[in-house]
Amino acid sequence: MSFDFTEFADSYISNLKEALDSLPRSNLEQFWKLVEQAHESNSCIHFIGNGGSAATPSHSAGDWSKELSIRTISHTDNVASMTAWANDTDYSNIFVGQLTTFLTEGDLVVAYSGSGTSANVVKGLEYAKKNGCSTVAVTGNINGSQGGKIAEIADVAIISNSGSMERIEDIQLIVNHIVKEAIKAHKGL
Repeated sequence: MSFDFTEFADSYISNLKEALDSLPRSNLEQFWKLVEQAHESNSCIHFIGNGGSAATPSHSAGDWSKELSIRTISHTDNVASMTAWANDTDYSNIFVGQLTTFLTEGDLVVAYSGSGTSANVVKGLEYAKKNGCSTVAVTGNINGSQGGKIAEIADVAIISNSGSMERIEDIQLIVNHIVKEAIKAHKGL
C-alpha cells in the first residue's frame, strides 16, 4: 500500500486555507471589539472548552495576559476545580461551577467547541449570558452542526466551515492570534 505524504499534506493545507478564507471577517471584528472593550473596562476574559479546544484557552490566556495585559482565566487549567465539580455534581457543571466563583457582570466568556454541542460549554455560556456577560463562540461544523448550540447562544459566533476537528482546532488558535495581533497593532503594543 503506497501513501503519498506530499499529496496528503497538500490536501490538508488546501482544506485549511478554504476554511480560513470562509471565516466571517465581520464576526472576527466583533470578537476583536469585545476584547478591546473588556480591556478598556478592566473586565476579565474567561476561556472554556474541551479536549483540543481546551488547549487553545490555555494558550490564549497566557498570550493575552502577558502580551496585552488583559485579565484572563482559562477555566480548563484548574484541574482540581474541574475534577471536583465533575465528581461532586456532574461533568456538565465544570465551567458553571468555576464561573460562579470568578465571573463578574460585564466580563467576556469565550467558548471553544468543534461541534458546539458540549453540555459543559453550553451551560457555561448560558450562565454567562444570564449574568450580564458578553459571549463569543469559536466553533465548527462537525457532523453538519453549523456551530451547534453555542453558536445560537453567543453574542458573536465564529464558525469554521469545516467538518474536520483538526482544522477547526487549528483555526481556533489562528482566530485568537488574529485578535491578539489586531489589538497589538491598534494599540501600538
